[in-house]
Amino acid sequence: MVDTVDCSLVIPLEGDRVQLVEQDRYPVAGRLWEFPSGSANPLDADTSAAASRELREETGLATTTLHRLGVLDTMPSTLNQKCTVFLATGLTQESPQRDPEEQDMRSAWFTRSEVERLITSGGISDAKSIAAYALLLLREAMSRPGR
Repeated sequence: MVDTVDCSLVIPLEGDRVQLVEQDRYPVAGRLWEFPSGSANPLDADTSAAASRELREETGLATTTLHRLGVLDTMPSTLNQKCTVFLATGLTQESPQRDPEEQDMRSAWFTRSEVERLITSGGISDAKSIAAYALLLLREAMSRPGR
């Protein structure tokens, strides 16, 4: 078992678009598209503060509203890490404040249909991003009239 700090993941949503980040992931020997996420640090008051910080650092987006979508066990067979997933709306663009190891990161907006095509084609393979997107779809399905 690996004992590690918890993390937050945030889905930035504007209309029918979400923002993803792409970065090099050494363990899989390649670059991956995923939702902004990162480990909590001692300065974060809570998981929502970590989500806001990661969103701002990685994309330059500031949010006025965070909705908690759920909590994931990132890899329960190996890690004790929990990942709290948030939906961010009310977004404004500022400058990214990336950590030194994230300088090669890039971010881009994708329509939801593009994200779904990337997921089904393997273009998005990050498990926590796929699970987070499923939480978003479930939240929307459950809020429809007649549910």
